[in-house]
Amino acid sequence: MIETASMTTPATHVASGSSAVAIRPAGADEAPALFQLITDNLEVGHLLPRPLGEVVLHVPRFLVAAGPGGIAGCAELAKLGPRVAEVRSLVVAAAHRRHGVGTQLLDAIVAQAREQGYPLLCAFTHDPRAFIRIGFSIVPHQWVPEKISTDCHACIWFRRCRQYAVVLDLQPKAQQP
Repeated sequence: MIETASMTTPATHVASGSSAVAIRPAGADEAPALFQLITDNLEVGHLLPRPLGEVVLHVPRFLVAAGPGGIAGCAELAKLGPRVAEVRSLVVAAAHRRHGVGTQLLDAIVAQAREQGYPLLCAFTHDPRAFIRIGFSIVPHQWVPEKISTDCHACIWFRRCRQYAVVLDLQPKAQQP
C-alpha cells in the first residue's frame, strides 16, 4: 500500500555534536525554513533549486531533523511512480554535518519508503558515498526512467548531468533453503 502522508513516521533521536535532534515529519508551518535550508545549501550540497511554492506543496513529504536550535536537516520522499520513490532535497545545515544527521534522515526515508510499499528507492546525487554505505547501488540513469520523465527532461543539466543515479531494492529477499 502506498500512502502520500508521512505522519506514520515516529520521531527518532540522534546525537548531533553536543545536542540531540529528532527525526520527524515536517509541519506545514516549516515550509519557509525548509526552503531557506535548501536554498542556502544549493552550491555546497549540489542541490537543484526548489521554488518556495513547490516546497509548500510538498511539505507533507518531508522529514526534518529538529533540534533545540531549529531545523538541522531535511529530506523528502517523493513518489515517481507506483513502484518507485525518490530521496529528494537531502540536506544538513553546516553546523550539524559530520554528526550522523544526514545518515539518520536517510535511514528514516528508507524506512518510510518500505512502510509505504515502494519496491525501489532512488536518488540522484553528486556524492554517492552515504547512499552506498546503507546499501544503494550506482546504476545508469536510464535504469530510473520514472525520474528522467518526471524531472530530468526539464532540467538545464539534462544530457550533461554530473550526478550519480543510485537505487536501493526494498523488496524482501526470498529466504534460502
